[in-house]
Amino acid sequence: MILAGDIGGTKTVLSIFTRDANGSLACLKEEIYSSRRFPEFDDILSAFLPADAEITSACFGVAGPVVNQRCHTTNLPWILDAEALKIKLGTFKVRLLNDLEAMALGMLYLPEQDLVELNPNAGTQAGNIAVIAAGTGLGEAILYWDGNKHYPMATEGGHSDFAAQNTQQDRLLAYLRKIYPEHVSYERLLSGIGFSHLYDFLCEQGFAPSCPEIPDINSDIDRNAVISELGISGKDPLCAEAVRLFVELYGAEAGNLALKSLAVGGVFIGGGIAPKILPAMQDGNFIRAFKAKGRFDPLLDKVSVKLSLNPRTPLIGAINYFDL
Repeated sequence: MILAGDIGGTKTVLSIFTRDANGSLACLKEEIYSSRRFPEFDDILSAFLPADAEITSACFGVAGPVVNQRCHTTNLPWILDAEALKIKLGTFKVRLLNDLEAMALGMLYLPEQDLVELNPNAGTQAGNIAVIAAGTGLGEAILYWDGNKHYPMATEGGHSDFAAQNTQQDRLLAYLRKIYPEHVSYERLLSGIGFSHLYDFLCEQGFAPSCPEIPDINSDIDRNAVISELGISGKDPLCAEAVRLFVELYGAEAGNLALKSLAVGGVFIGGGIAPKILPAMQDGNFIRAFKAKGRFDPLLDKVSVKLSLNPRTPLIGAINYFDL
């Protein structure tokens, strides 16, 4: 039995698979849990595992930095330790991956119908691949190419400094410094909460009248989802500009990651946000910002940029880790 998990700040997905003699996988059980309803990861694990489960290997993609096979999750008060999990699961084959490391590996197993190409000038090249994913937070990873195969590498690049590129973004940075005086990272903008930050910034700037349909910041309604939905539909100009600005920033940071990793092999976009705003991701704004790197515009012009429509990508990576 293979146990695989995708452990995020919003939800945790656990699956048990078996593999037959031909290498084919069959899912025995899969459950989705609301992460914040459980004080510890062990509580979810205990609720999920069948009493007669005999786990042979386990791999978990975790939203947080994994150091020495131990992770204190970024957006949850959980600590995961591979050595403790080996004892609980009764197997020495246990691996913790950063969630983007698992997602990066999963991207290599996706069929073409699960991917949307955003760069009309994309060519096919061998080399490193970059992976970026906006969701509850902003994750970034690299697939290193050794000349024969790709190997996933975790990063915490989503927490790097936000860099303004025009006068509107200069004002945005000044606005965010009042909220986060110690450090303004890309994750403050390129994550779910980013839509609220962008909307509130545009309100303060007087871009357009505020939208009466946007709930209060303390409402039980998902304010960020409302902003993005109204923006994509074009029903409200302020929300539409918030989505446009989000996509512009997303493209710019994807381009930054591509340059830092020399990702001539391509860029994959994961996470839950991009598929929900797909029309805005495809209208050219994202890829223009991605390529706008001055002297390195020609390099990025040919880089493939594919958006994943498959929400199970991190789980697919965890399932296949021990086959790497």
